[in-house]
This record gives sequence, C-alpha cells and structure tokens, in this order.
Amino acid sequence: MKHAIVTGAGGDIGACITELAVSRGYRVVAVDVRPNQIDALAYRLDGVVPIVADITDPDSVKKAFDVFDSPLDLLVNNAGLVRFGPLESLAVKDFQDVVNVNLVGSFIVAREAAVRMKATGGGAIVNVTSMGGIHPAPGGGAYGASKAGLAQMTELMSVEWGPYGIRVNAVAPGFIDAGMSAPFFKDEAVREKRTGGVPLGRLGTAADVAQTVLYLGSEEATYITGQEIVIDGGVINSVLAQLPRD
Repeated sequence: MKHAIVTGAGGDIGACITELAVSRGYRVVAVDVRPNQIDALAYRLDGVVPIVADITDPDSVKKAFDVFDSPLDLLVNNAGLVRFGPLESLAVKDFQDVVNVNLVGSFIVAREAAVRMKATGGGAIVNVTSMGGIHPAPGGGAYGASKAGLAQMTELMSVEWGPYGIRVNAVAPGFIDAGMSAPFFKDEAVREKRTGGVPLGRLGTAADVAQTVLYLGSEEATYITGQEIVIDGGVINSVLAQLPRD
C-alpha cells in the first residue's frame, strides 16, 4: 500500500484529491485545522486517517507525520488561505497570515516530508500554487505573492532534494468551481463572464486538479520535477484573444 499526506483535506479540492488517492490505493492522512470536515471525510472513505494540525506550527506538523508507520510516497501541499482586499488598505496581519499559511506553512510541511522521504529512498511532493501567482489578480491581497513564492520554492526544493530521489512539482489552478472560488461562481453574471474567458469553454473542477496532482505523484511522472503545471483551460495564454483586433 502507498501512503500520502494531503493538507487542507477538508476543503473541496483537498477532499477530491484525498478521494482519488484512496481509489488508487493510497492510505491517506488527511490534515486540516477543521476537525468536522476531515472526520466526515474519514467516515465516508476507508483508508483515510484524519489529523487536526496547524501547518504553521512545526510541532503540530511533526505530530501529524508521526502517524505514519510506513514510508511516505506522496505529499500534497494543498492547504491555503486568502484574505481579499486592495493593497493600500489591506491589514498587515491579513498579509502576514496569508504568507504564513501559503508559503511558510507549505515550507514547514514539505521539509518534514523531505526528511522522511530522504531516509526511505525518495517520494513525490506536489505543491498547490495558483494562476494568481503567475498573473496578478486585483484585490487578491497577498495571495498571488505567496503562491508565486511557493512556485519558486518548488523549483528550489526540486534542485536540493532531487539527489535523494524526491520529486517536487506544483499545480496552478485557474478558474476552478470549487473551494475558495465556489462562492464567486454562484453569481451567474460572474460565472458567465469568467466562463466566457476560458478557451476550453468551461470552468475547471476539483477533479481536474486532483487528476493532475495524482499524475505528478505517480510512476508515470518519474522524470518530471521542478515544474508548475497550469490547470486553467488556457486562460493565461488567451490575453490577445480577449482584445479587439483590426
């Protein structure tokens, strides 16, 4: 049996990643700060061990990893936080909280995984970044900056940990109708406008993200490391297509 840790497993995308991992033979430790969500996930899915942990606290993270009694095959750094607002009025604490979860917390979790993977011959780490870390989204606060930092840290991790058999990649979701974005798409006008900007003609799903994550963690991707795969239906390449042309 393979073993995985998924952080932020209580959210839509984290739960979908966890469910797909279980279907592919993983025993999954589902980590979140919200006990109700991961308890419900574990009740629904055999092979899921719910662990309440704060990824910004190294001791809390270590305790979550100590649940394992076997080598760790896959870590999915999915936990994230967003605090919306224009930069000129954004509270410093909101900025710090987002960076602390999305960047510092992901570093703490990945480092703990790397130490254990190094001792057992390797493994795969997938960090969840964002299209917003590639192109800025007004009103996104520190979110884009934190995800851009995580993308760069993914590259650094892949270089430093590659000699130990540890592959590190990232996935950057775009307009995904799940998780933190789901409330926006309940507004039909927003939904229609954003869908219209996607070359593939639809919003993404949690499953679109989960399938790419599991691919990067699989034996089919053993020569892929240090990459950020954008899951956006073509949005970031379509700027000129959205502008009028004579």
